[in-house]
Amino acid sequence: MSMELKQHFWAYWAIAAIVITSCSEQTTSQRQQLDTKRETSLRSVTLDKTKVVMGQTVYVPIYSHIYHYNSQDQVMNLSATLSIRNTDLTTSIIITSVRYYDTDGKLIRQDIKSPVELKPLASTDFFIAADDTSGGSGANFIVEWVAQKTVYEPVIEAVMISTSSSQGISFVSPAKVLKQHRMQK
Repeated sequence: MSMELKQHFWAYWAIAAIVITSCSEQTTSQRQQLDTKRETSLRSVTLDKTKVVMGQTVYVPIYSHIYHYNSQDQVMNLSATLSIRNTDLTTSIIITSVRYYDTDGKLIRQDIKSPVELKPLASTDFFIAADDTSGGSGANFIVEWVAQKTVYEPVIEAVMISTSSSQGISFVSPAKVLKQHRMQK
C-alpha cells in the first residue's frame, strides 16, 4: 500500500471515529431531553381524597425472562415497558402509586413518590431493562390511580420484548383490576 493511500485510510478512520462519537453523544443528549420531557409531563399534584370520585388498584404481570428449549435452564431475558394511557378526552387522572415487585412479592422499587397528574389522552411508561433480572419470571407492577371526576378507565398494560441473537419475541400483558375505588356523594 502506498504512503499516500495509507494517509487517506487513516484520515477516513479518524473521520469515522469522530462521527460515531458525536452520534453517541447526541443520543445521550436526546435521552436526557426525553427524560426531562417525561418528568415535566408528569406534574406532581396535591391530592384531596375528599374529591376522589373513582379509581383503581391494578396488577400488571411482568416477565423479566421466559424459558425456552424445553428447559428452565435456558432463559431469554426480556425488557419490559409498563404503559399507562389516560383514555379520557377531557379529564386528567392522578397516578398515586407505581410499585414493582419480584416473584416472591418483595417490593423492588417505587417509581412514583407522590401523586402525579396524567393529562387527557396523555400516556407515560416505566421501563425494566433486559439485563435487570431482579424481578424474575413472576414480577409485577401494582398501579393505583384516582380521578376527581368520572372518567373512562385508563389502558394499563406491559409490553415485553427481546431481539437477542437471531430471535425476536414480543407480547403484551394486560392489567387485572384488583380493587375499584368509587366514592359515594
